[in-house]
Amino acid sequence: MIDAVLQNERVRAAGAFIERSDEATLGRQAALSAIPAPTGAEAARGARVADMLGEAGLRDVQVDEVGNVCAWYRNAAGKVGAQHAAPLHDGSVVLSAHLDTVFGPELDVSVARRGARLEGPGIADNARGLAALVAIGEALVQARVETRRPVLFAATVGEEGSGDLRGVRYLMCDGGAQHAAPLHKSSQSPSIRPHAFIALDGAGIERIVHRALGARRYRVTYLGPGGHSWAAFGVANPANAVGRAIERIASIPAHGAPRTAHSVVRLGGGTGLNSIPQNAWFDLDLRSEDPRALEKLDGAVQTILTQALEEENRHRVPGTAPLTIDVRRVGDRPSGLTPRTHPLVQTAVAATRAVGHEHQLACASTDANVPIALGVPAVALGAGGRAGDAHLPTEWYENDKGALGIVRALLVTAAMAEAQ
Repeated sequence: MIDAVLQNERVRAAGAFIERSDEATLGRQAALSAIPAPTGAEAARGARVADMLGEAGLRDVQVDEVGNVCAWYRNAAGKVGAQHAAPLHDGSVVLSAHLDTVFGPELDVSVARRGARLEGPGIADNARGLAALVAIGEALVQARVETRRPVLFAATVGEEGSGDLRGVRYLMCDGGAQHAAPLHKSSQSPSIRPHAFIALDGAGIERIVHRALGARRYRVTYLGPGGHSWAAFGVANPANAVGRAIERIASIPAHGAPRTAHSVVRLGGGTGLNSIPQNAWFDLDLRSEDPRALEKLDGAVQTILTQALEEENRHRVPGTAPLTIDVRRVGDRPSGLTPRTHPLVQTAVAATRAVGHEHQLACASTDANVPIALGVPAVALGAGGRAGDAHLPTEWYENDKGALGIVRALLVTAAMAEAQ
């Protein structure tokens, strides 16, 4: 599959265009990174991406109900990107990059350029992916690459943290770009199934994420009567229950095959130094690359939460009110995999070698989680270069072989779209 693409003159011309446009891509990357895009507030960045996709020559640029930006590259009767090309059908290719960052609106997201290094929150994750998305669309248009399958370019909202993959869930299960038949919701799988889904996420040129790291996140709150720390001593104490639960969760054995993780990531409660709190809470992050292992871990944690409640209630003064518990799921990312033998993964492996690098098969949580869980072949790829300090205000990006990373993604996209 990759051999035909490597010999395709128009695909080669598209790759050469990407390499010539390296500085323009860096400029887009810096410009997008400097637009604040906290999860749930991506509209300004989305509007700029929509402009860029339109300027690149893609068609039917739309912003959907949740804020995803969608645009199309199609062939109809030999016309690249024809305005009235056939609607989305089984077998389309989706190329995506997420719009949001982990940073709040109060953070300065301006970008500084120091030699070969760009510095700024979100400069790699995922301003790099968004710039690569635009670059590939522009290259396909400029080189007039002919493909048998239409390609949907999607900049998605809500990939990070509390977004819980909201944008890609909507794209795959609830709707799609107007003027193209949407990927309708189904109890088990989309009624219209893409041929492949490729997510562009961050930097790098070797990693191929084909295993979806599943996660369940909870806000656990214990509630009680509270009272004065001296006068009401002996009533059931929500803080004690939190402590009992955390100690037991920390004692759950870690597993390496399949790998699982359980982390208490935040906690709080109470109103003062001399008051028994009326509530105490903690946030919990459970992860596994195997759905069954994640389910088993979740069950063990739920048992612990109930045990901590019951134990604290047993210690209360008779006749006082018992504690209650509220367990609220705040995140649920599905797990699964696209087998390493699948043509999509093998194409990504071959494309990595074609640009002179050895591949690394990996597991991570990305927009590819949702299509993988729905049975749609999906991978996530870095978009070239090197980066560090991800999810920190000191995040940086260096454009070491950055264009080659985008060329790799172009080759995978063109192969899956069956470039002619």
